[in-house]
Amino acid sequence: MDRAALAPLGLGLAALGRPAYITAHRSADLGADRSIATMRDRAHAMLEAAWERGIRFIDAARSYGLAEEFLGSWLAAHPERRASLTIESKWGYEYVGEWRMDAAVHERKEHSLPMFERQWPATLAALGGAPDVYLIHSLTPDSPALADAALLDRLRTLAASGVRVGISTSGPRQGDALDAARELADSPFSAVQATWNLLERSVAPALARAHDAGWLVVVKEAVANGRLAAIAAPGASGASDAEDASALAVLATADGQSVDGFAIGAARAQPWADVVLSGAVTAAQLDSNLASRGPSAAVWSAAAALAEDPGAYWSARGTRAWT
Repeated sequence: MDRAALAPLGLGLAALGRPAYITAHRSADLGADRSIATMRDRAHAMLEAAWERGIRFIDAARSYGLAEEFLGSWLAAHPERRASLTIESKWGYEYVGEWRMDAAVHERKEHSLPMFERQWPATLAALGGAPDVYLIHSLTPDSPALADAALLDRLRTLAASGVRVGISTSGPRQGDALDAARELADSPFSAVQATWNLLERSVAPALARAHDAGWLVVVKEAVANGRLAAIAAPGASGASDAEDASALAVLATADGQSVDGFAIGAARAQPWADVVLSGAVTAAQLDSNLASRGPSAAVWSAAAALAEDPGAYWSARGTRAWT
C-alpha cells in the first residue's frame, strides 16, 4: 500500500450544516448549542481552517441543512478565493428537519425533474453562483433518474454549460448504480462520490472503472460516520463504535498513526481516489485527518479482517441515531 502520492483531502459539510446528524460523538464535539448562528460560526471557522491548511475542495448538498448558505456567505466574504476552490454540491434530497434535533424525518429523497428545477436555482442562490460539480444525491439502482429522459436531457444541458454532473451513491449496491450511470448512452455523468472505508469496500472495483474512464472519484465517509474515529468518552457513543475503533486502534498503533489517520490514509492511498472528504467539525480533527498516510503493506494486509458484509454495514448505518 503506502501510495506515494496520496489523494488530497476535501472538507465535507454534512456534519456542519444542520443541528443533528448520524456522526458519532457530536455531543462532545459540538456541545448543546446547535442554533443557526452557532452552527454558521462553526462552519465558517472550519472553512477558514481548511483554507489555511491548503484544502481546496468543499462538498455540500441541498439536504445538509443550511450548508450551502453557510458556504455561500463564507465565499461572499472571500470572493478572491473562489477561483482556487472546487465546490461540489448535490440535489435530490431536501432538508425537512426544521432545525430540530428531535425531528421525526430529517431529509426527503426525490430524483425527479421538478425536484431538480426547484433545487438548482436554490443552490445558485445559496452559493452565489454555480458549483463546479453537481451530483444526484444517493443514486441507487432503483432510482427513476437513469430512465427519466427529460431529466437526463436537462443534466446534459447543465454539463454542456461547464458544470461537471455526476452522482453520489449509497447502499449495498453502490457499484451497480455507478456502473449503470457510467454505461448510460450519452451519459451526462463524469463524477461520483461514494462511500468507501475499511468496513465497506465493495464499491472499489466500480470506482476503479470510473476512474479509468476519466471520472472524478470522491470518497465520503472514510471514517464510517465516526465508527473508525477516536474512541469517545464513556456514554458518548454506542458500544459498537467503540469496538470498531478498538479493533482499528491495534493496527493504527502498529502503523504509528491515529485511528482516524489510519482510516483516512487507507482511503487516500487508493489508486482510484481523486479526493477524500474529511467530515471534521473541529480544527484538531482536521489536523489529525491531514496527518494521515498510506498504511504500510504488512498492516494493510491485516486490515482486510475489518471488512463487513455490505448489507450488514448499510443496515447498521440505517439505524444510527441523529444526535
